Amino acid sequence: MDIAYIPSPSHGVVHLGPIPLRGYAFCIIIGVFVAVWLGNKRWIARGGRPGTVADIAVWAVPFGLVGGRLYHVITDYELYFSDGRNWVDAFKVWQGGLGIWGAIALGAVGAWIGCRRRGIPLPAWADALAPGIVFAQAIGRWGNWFNQELYGKATDVPWALHITSSTDGRVPGYYHPTFLYESLWCVGVGFLVIWADRRFTLGHGRAFALYVAAYCVGRGWIEYMRVDDAHHILGLRLNDWTAMVVFLLAVTYIVVSARLRPGREEVVEPDGDTSDGDAVALDKKADSEADSKADDEADETTGKKSDGKKLDGKKLDGKKPDAKTDTESDGPAQSKESVEPAESEELVEPEESVEAAKGEAESAKKV
Repeated sequence: MDIAYIPSPSHGVVHLGPIPLRGYAFCIIIGVFVAVWLGNKRWIARGGRPGTVADIAVWAVPFGLVGGRLYHVITDYELYFSDGRNWVDAFKVWQGGLGIWGAIALGAVGAWIGCRRRGIPLPAWADALAPGIVFAQAIGRWGNWFNQELYGKATDVPWALHITSSTDGRVPGYYHPTFLYESLWCVGVGFLVIWADRRFTLGHGRAFALYVAAYCVGRGWIEYMRVDDAHHILGLRLNDWTAMVVFLLAVTYIVVSARLRPGREEVVEPDGDTSDGDAVALDKKADSEADSKADDEADETTGKKSDGKKLDGKKLDGKKPDAKTDTESDGPAQSKESVEPAESEELVEPEESVEAAKGEAESAKKV
């Protein structure tokens, strides 16, 4: 009886002349672009500068690819180093085989280098990029569809995956499309992280840790359905144990981080998008310039007054005024003395000079 099913591509590569265009590689590349694009939008929203996410991704992506390939080769070494195998195949990334655990671990090292060079905190950058990473995983899983790999147990459900290839031990038939299950799970995790980040204002790496924990939950039950060869420990596949350990680490980080550093980073990047900060800086600069100008004017006014007082003092010392002038000026001089500050008192004529001037004035009147 015919059943509904998901067909598999007859070929995972299309040749454009001598250039092979591989579906697996295209899924990885598209996923990277989506992660950087969404991460950049979230980074700017947190106060970062445009382009910072891409600059750090230049470090993180190559490290991630190497880490993902290393994890796959180490955990499935018999595919490349056993009898009849060619170890050179370990470098053929386009044929599939990237372990997400190694990709995230070594990719974090590359991201740390990039963040350190830019002077920004790695946890803040990871929080901004977390939903983009899991959406990239969702897209990248479709590369397994092109390669007809990572499927589950045989089934007759309407969405069964039809495997047609018989290479590398494959048996044609209808199987659970575990690549599709994981892709849909990753999409759900991405939206969960976005919602939780807005709802609870996650920071200091907790949005990234939430992504890791939620992904591990799905990876656990999806991994259990897969039928491809894998190492087993106590009856469970190696990736199941890895998912459980990483899940516990992620949850522990969320709890401890929330207690030690609650809330979210106020500043994620020096000289970032600080439109409000620029306005404050301009106000401070204007206030500083106004204060400086006022100080200069005060100094100039004080200097003029001081020069004028010195000049008046010299006139009084060098010329004896007549009795009338001296008498008329005596009143204003005393009035001025009562208004001027204390330091101006030294410029007023001594009492002996005033009395002598009054005596001369009286003699003149008698004559």
